[in-house]
Order: sequence, then structure tokens, then C-alpha cells
Amino acid sequence: MTRWITCRELIDFLWRYLEGEVSEEERLEFEYHLARCPTCVAYMNSYKETVSLGRAAFEDLEAPAPPEVPEDLVAAILTARRSLPG
Repeated sequence: MTRWITCRELIDFLWRYLEGEVSEEERLEFEYHLARCPTCVAYMNSYKETVSLGRAAFEDLEAPAPPEVPEDLVAAILTARRSLPG
């Protein structure tokens, strides 16, 4: 019988699961939980989308900000970046 893991346990090893770095037993426990917990499915989908957007944001560090980004936000980010050490 597969053990029921808690939502907290699922979140604690979500990254390892998505990267395929869990044991077969952990994978089964994870998938058993997901099959019964729509909240964790929504959280995992949101997490995957966040990781995807984060990776896309750093593909070209010299690319201009999209036109929908407010100029004052761009200015604040550039100011903060210049104030970082190194």
C-alpha cells in the first residue's frame, strides 16, 4: 500500500520530483497524493510555470524589457542592480 504523504511533504520535494531525482517509492507516494489532491496539482502547475518563466527571463540578459513593463519599474530595477556589490 502506498503511504499518504502530506501536502507539506509534497512541497518539500517538489523540485526533486520534477527533476526526476526521487526514488521509485517517493515517486509513487508523490503521484498517489497528486491523484487525490487537486490543490497540490494546482500548486505544482503554478510552480512549473514559475520556473519556466524564470528561465525565460534570463535567456537574454541584454534584451530590452517588454513594452508593457512600466518605465519606473525598469528604472528601479536598474538602479538596484547598479547598487549591488561586484
